[in-house]
Amino acid sequence: MPRLADKRLGPMIFWSIAIAITAIACAALFYAAAGRTVNATTSEMADQNRHFRLALDAIEADERNGRLDASQAVAAKGELAREILRSKASPEVAATKSLGRAPLLFGLAITAALSLGLYAFLGRPDLPTQPLTERPELLAQSLDLDEAVARIEAQLARAPQDLRGWQVIAPAYVEMRRFADAAEAYRRVIALAGPSADLRTDLAEALLLDANGAGSDEAMDQLELAAAADPAHVRSRLYLASESMRLARYDEAQVYWQQAIDLAQGTEVWLPAARQGLAVAQNDGVDTTAAEQLEMIEGMVGGLAERLYAEGGTVEEWAQLVRSYLVLNDRESAQRAYDSAVDAYPAAFDRGELDTLALDGGLTLNGDDR
Repeated sequence: MPRLADKRLGPMIFWSIAIAITAIACAALFYAAAGRTVNATTSEMADQNRHFRLALDAIEADERNGRLDASQAVAAKGELAREILRSKASPEVAATKSLGRAPLLFGLAITAALSLGLYAFLGRPDLPTQPLTERPELLAQSLDLDEAVARIEAQLARAPQDLRGWQVIAPAYVEMRRFADAAEAYRRVIALAGPSADLRTDLAEALLLDANGAGSDEAMDQLELAAAADPAHVRSRLYLASESMRLARYDEAQVYWQQAIDLAQGTEVWLPAARQGLAVAQNDGVDTTAAEQLEMIEGMVGGLAERLYAEGGTVEEWAQLVRSYLVLNDRESAQRAYDSAVDAYPAAFDRGELDTLALDGGLTLNGDDR
């Protein structure tokens, strides 16, 4: 019974405070709009009187000193008097132009009624307050990740329908490599907020990470639903293309790669990888780019070898040839190039870098294997 009384008393206290604050604000606005000022002083009027007194003293001094004759002094004093009258009359003129109290009171009453009515329609004063320290998005910022996640988990245990809490904790689980928990959190978000292409792709990503390269049927289902729901959704298509490549479904991969490329603006960081993936899919999984690069490198190395064997070269060029063969994992050609270099430069002190390279590569001197 006391708890029920507390629930009823809370909204009453809120509305009492809200009405009191509204009344104070309206009173302040009415007081200001009616032409009054709070804590006003007479300093401005005193300054004006002091100015006029100094001006009058100056006129009388000029008359005594002969700068002004009697008629000029009278005219100057008359003009000063008219200025004094105008300054005193200006507040009264402003007051006559005011709208009066009735329109002000009516306008303030409408403002107060609209404010209170709008909150009564949209607000929920019956709900408990949520301090800043308990809001999930602030917890994740102000605490270290483990502590923040623990507190959000405790809050979600008390309020499992807290959509914002699940939205915050799901990517935190991914960062902590708790991929199964992340997938479950994304399932909760989808259940509470409804599915979207982004949410389905987030769930699929967590499932794929949890599978650690083994793939996931549920992830593929979510990605296909995401791509079908949003024809312009790139991320789901990139994942579908990658998974299709893993499953050797190259025809499907070509479709997804091409769709993603068609949706690109041209500056995306993933675009070169997508184009290479499309080329591999079109060649049934063979990376033609890597093969072409290897062929080009072998051609360059072959040209260098042909020139050195025919014309000779510097010890640095022989070292470059030996290094290239070692990189290509062609030990036989590397040994033959090293032997030719030793024949061309028999003095050991000329071959310091070359001998070190040969030693690291497991090659031998001519005399060691004879």
